[in-house]
Amino acid sequence: MKIKTVLAGVLALWVQSGAYLYAQQPNVEEVIQKLQKRVEELERTVQTLQKAKASETATNETASGQHVEDLSQKVKILERNRELDQEAAEAKAKEAPKISLGDQGFSLSSANGNFAVQLKGVLQVDSRSFFDDHGIVGNDGFLLRRARPILQGTLFKDFDFLFVPDFGTGNNGGNGGTTSTPQIFDAYLNYRYSPALQFQAGKFKSPVGLEQAQSDRDITFNERSLATDLVPNRDIGFELHGDLFDGVVSYAAGIFTGVGDARLSSNSDYEDDKAFAGRLFFQPFKKLSVQPLAGFGFGLGGSYEDMQATNTAGLPNTTGGSTPGYATVGQQQFFAYNPTNGSVVANGQHWRLSPQGSYYYGPFGLLGEYVISDQRVKRIGTGPQPSAYLQNTGWGITGSWLLTGEDASFGPIVPRHPFSLKEGGWGAWQLAARYSELDIDHHAFPVFSNPATSASSAHEWSVGLNWYLNRNVRVDLSFSQTRFDGGGAGGNGPPGNVTRQTENVLFTRMQLAF
Repeated sequence: MKIKTVLAGVLALWVQSGAYLYAQQPNVEEVIQKLQKRVEELERTVQTLQKAKASETATNETASGQHVEDLSQKVKILERNRELDQEAAEAKAKEAPKISLGDQGFSLSSANGNFAVQLKGVLQVDSRSFFDDHGIVGNDGFLLRRARPILQGTLFKDFDFLFVPDFGTGNNGGNGGTTSTPQIFDAYLNYRYSPALQFQAGKFKSPVGLEQAQSDRDITFNERSLATDLVPNRDIGFELHGDLFDGVVSYAAGIFTGVGDARLSSNSDYEDDKAFAGRLFFQPFKKLSVQPLAGFGFGLGGSYEDMQATNTAGLPNTTGGSTPGYATVGQQQFFAYNPTNGSVVANGQHWRLSPQGSYYYGPFGLLGEYVISDQRVKRIGTGPQPSAYLQNTGWGITGSWLLTGEDASFGPIVPRHPFSLKEGGWGAWQLAARYSELDIDHHAFPVFSNPATSASSAHEWSVGLNWYLNRNVRVDLSFSQTRFDGGGAGGNGPPGNVTRQTENVLFTRMQLAF
């Protein structure tokens, strides 16, 4: 702009000079010299201005370049600070505890997973409706079958623990019991050196029955089969167990307090002798690519103990009656050690053997077992009393089919489409059927049991429909019928009033498990 102004001034001066020359002819030479001198001054001024502009441009470019470089350096510093902040945040996150709340309960664990605790629970609200029972009082109604808060966790990476009290009804035995006294069902510590080598100590399920080994939240029907009447429930002891070859072979062997059939151990021992129990289970095709065979498994469980004749705790659990005996799936006692003279105690050897198997393929599931419970019993009273080895046997088979196509399992059933009216999901639906028997050794009558009231055998069949709304909520409906051989005479209480007619019972259940 300055150069244009100068040139405009020169032009104006030129015009003025021309006019002046025209008016003053005598001084032309002098005027020309002045004009030339003026032009030279103007040219020097223009050159000076051009140099100044070039210098200013160079200075501006240098300043701009420096500014860009300064900004670039600041950006790099900010990026590095951000990286440092992210690294610090990641390091802090790695050290922070992890909290989880979902369909498998509430869990809190250390960052490295070496310490963890989980809070879970099982709640089962049942109903039992008996038909044509000739007015037996107190068997129909609603009950809180199981109400169990579950606390489990891990310490120092390799030590697992489980604590499960029960505040429900019928918690004194595996397939029976009618009191509602709170009890500790599971309380143990397990050292996990590897999946193949683990050592467990405390109170937990004895490794004999297969159906008994299934979690209470996952059993197909409200109550287990008659065969489970002959196996121990939870017992106190020490056990070595593990899974070999990625679960192809599972084993468990331990020493326990020893309990009667279907009994739950108290928290202390009642005799000097101990019980030995164990199981081997094979899934030979588990790791093969032949899917129809992958879910096939078979095994053998058993136990041995020597009972002292101190009390009746070595005999089966008491359910409804006043003496030890066996119960139906409706939890009514159909057999009792109730001779007309004296009473009966366990006295001597007691061994059990249970060949067992299961098969799961797609929506189809099958579980079965046979149980032998051979026990020496003795009648006590005044004078010499008889004793005998009684071999009671039972077997059961349960089949199921998931109508909605989910995979059947020994564990939880997970619906593909959880129930939701808004999203159109209807959960998983399962049809189930079962047959089981329990036969009492005929030598039990009449010396150790009254044949007029106790049945010598029971035969049960059940059908059911289970609705898994989601992973945590389940609704069951089933019907069971049990026929008896023998008994049925006299008495207003069990087993006489139970065995005098066929047991027909409708079960319902609403379950919350997480």
